Amino acid sequence: MLQTQDTPSRQAAVAPAGHYRWVIIGLLFVITTINYMDRNLLGVLKPTIQGDLHFSETDYGNIVFAFSMAYAAGYASMGAFTDKVGIRIGLAVAAMIWCAASTAHGLVTSVAGFAVARIVLGLGEGGNFPTCIKSVATWFPVRDRALATGVFNAGSNVGGLVAPLIAAFVTATWGWQAAFYVTGSVGFIWVAFWLVMYRAPDRHPRVSAAELAYIRSEPDVAAKPIPWGKLLGYQGTWTYILGSALTNPVWWFYNNWVPSFLFSKFHVNLLALGLPLVVIYLMTDVGSVLGGWLSGRLIKAGFGVFTARKLALLGCACCTVPVFMAPMVGQIWVAVGLIGLAMAAHQGFSANLFTLVSDTMPTSAVAGAVGLGGGISSVLSGFSAVVVGHVLDATHDNYTVVFFAGAGAYVVATLGVHLILPKRRGDLIGAVA
Repeated sequence: MLQTQDTPSRQAAVAPAGHYRWVIIGLLFVITTINYMDRNLLGVLKPTIQGDLHFSETDYGNIVFAFSMAYAAGYASMGAFTDKVGIRIGLAVAAMIWCAASTAHGLVTSVAGFAVARIVLGLGEGGNFPTCIKSVATWFPVRDRALATGVFNAGSNVGGLVAPLIAAFVTATWGWQAAFYVTGSVGFIWVAFWLVMYRAPDRHPRVSAAELAYIRSEPDVAAKPIPWGKLLGYQGTWTYILGSALTNPVWWFYNNWVPSFLFSKFHVNLLALGLPLVVIYLMTDVGSVLGGWLSGRLIKAGFGVFTARKLALLGCACCTVPVFMAPMVGQIWVAVGLIGLAMAAHQGFSANLFTLVSDTMPTSAVAGAVGLGGGISSVLSGFSAVVVGHVLDATHDNYTVVFFAGAGAYVVATLGVHLILPKRRGDLIGAVA
């Protein structure tokens, strides 16, 4: 057994007890599924809508840009909003905003109309991840947070999986507009369940004293109020900014353009596109949970918290590299395997990157830090979407350069995280470094 200075001595003293914290993760999984279902539907329907409205790849890149800028604003502002009003109200408000905007997509008939709808969607959807990460930090001890994050974050992959299934069935029956009506309405039902079922763990009637003791069984970073404007002074914020700024643009490319890539390279229609996308997102689900489990397992094996997280990041980064070959292969299922592996690795990477924020920041500032970092990375993702659109128009849908860029981004991000973080989490316990 490795001896580490940042693995709390109380870790073995309190055994897991109760299960309501996993009910909360279940609720977060469902809303994250809805979030990505609403977000990904436009990308899945893009070939169909593009045929009706005749917009170019550059036009589509501009639509993604509009969403990205709004998402950046929503990510930063909704994270701070949640830190002020609390998890229960913060997530409910965000969900209602984006679900209304998702429904409105079915009412627009122009590039400008889609841009406006995406702006409102982005403002609301920006609240999902800051609030979910804050929830995990509130409900789980340190050693379980990456796994819990991986589980709820798997909802993003399920949302990507469900979107093409809904798109294919509903579009074939009632038209593409109806697909937006269906997906947009589901979130309002979730909000009703969330408001009834969520309370803070120390005030929840379903949380036993034993489960509360387990949740609080490990020392955390000192609870210290941090004004939103001072978040950039902390390592946790910069770790997330760097990691997400380098990798989120790649993730957004996958979600917005992979359906079009498969459509243009392998000439499949909307119905035939469904199964490859389902396989990709099933693989991504496995990566999300496995990446979160890996660092938790390393911690239990005796590795320090930061060492475990960085080893998990490195393993995931290595799995993204082969995706550069996707535009070069001649079989659709080989491309699906390469893309699925890269997207699975992204989600494992993301689970650990998110968790590093709660590892390094007081719980009271987690949503704000994730929101600020995510907002900055979303701005960069928006500009990258514009570049992707121009590159594809200029090269007549040649995706080679874009996949090459995505193949190396995670390795660079892992190196950056390694340089920013201190060697031991113990250096941060009791005071924010």
